[in-house]
Amino acid sequence: MFSLSTCSSPLAAAGALSQRDKHRRRKISASTMEHMQPERSEETGALDHAASVFLNVRPRLFGIAYRMLGSAAEAEDIVQDVWLKWQATDRREVLDAAAFLSTMTTRLAINVVQSARSRRETYVGPWLPEPVDTGADPELGAVRGEALQFAVLLLLEKLSPTERASYVLREAFDYPYREIAEVLQLGEANTRQLVTRARKHIADERRATVSSAEQRRLLEAFIAAAQKGDTAELEDLFASDIVSYSDGGGVARAARIPVLGRVRVASFIAAFASHFWTDANLTWIEANGQASVLISRDGVVFALATIDASSEGIHQIMWMMNPAKLAAISRSSPESSEGHSSDASFRSQ
Repeated sequence: MFSLSTCSSPLAAAGALSQRDKHRRRKISASTMEHMQPERSEETGALDHAASVFLNVRPRLFGIAYRMLGSAAEAEDIVQDVWLKWQATDRREVLDAAAFLSTMTTRLAINVVQSARSRRETYVGPWLPEPVDTGADPELGAVRGEALQFAVLLLLEKLSPTERASYVLREAFDYPYREIAEVLQLGEANTRQLVTRARKHIADERRATVSSAEQRRLLEAFIAAAQKGDTAELEDLFASDIVSYSDGGGVARAARIPVLGRVRVASFIAAFASHFWTDANLTWIEANGQASVLISRDGVVFALATIDASSEGIHQIMWMMNPAKLAAISRSSPESSEGHSSDASFRSQ
């Protein structure tokens, strides 16, 4: 596996950054990079410069694609496609490389969104976004950490592809309306309307959330009550219309329909407490800009849990249990943290 620390040039690093696992459609290995090296030194220098430019803007490209798709794997695929297209571009004609690459990324993401909708319809059980570790980069390549939390990404799924793109570019990356219009190949007035509709949709369905510290406190309290299977404590933490979503993708054992209501959700969680938490280790992380907990057993992560909460209490519980969605964040999580403490609040005996 390559990393920036082991790559000898920006060109090699550009390929290394996009390598994730055998399911990637395209990979740029060390041998491939060697074959791509032009014989003439001036051409090598030009391509090396192109890789350097690409690496500088890569976090933004991933941030755009991920927010559009809610999938780190698909976002990586798009970034890889952009890199390949960037190599084949006559870069002498490009006046603003960052804008050019961002535009290409957004348009490719719109195409993927359109095809992803049919895949979502056949997905087994509730679909939840793939979690990403934001401990080192809270904004995930953006100006602001907007359109990143799980609850917002779920709402974005209800928007049209162009509404989604306009909202992401405006709210997370602070793009001027004129530039968004150019990206989407629309008039500026139409672009403003897209952003307005998207904002209204998010605002109408999104409750006023609690602070990050309060969300963490409620998550800790929820995990403690869930480990004990204490229905009374759970009910005290929940809003009346709470919903529990479990994403197993038809691979992991998980509820295939959302569980609704304070009493039902508390009973549901208490019912599996005796076996779900046995010998489980908890690692507290920041995923998608919010406190989350990785749950592992014998060194293997089998779930990520987080919540969305308002002044009324916890109104969404999200259990990510699809192994494919846990692979990347499992690798990026720290080897040891407070979550591996033997304290009862962190480990079930």
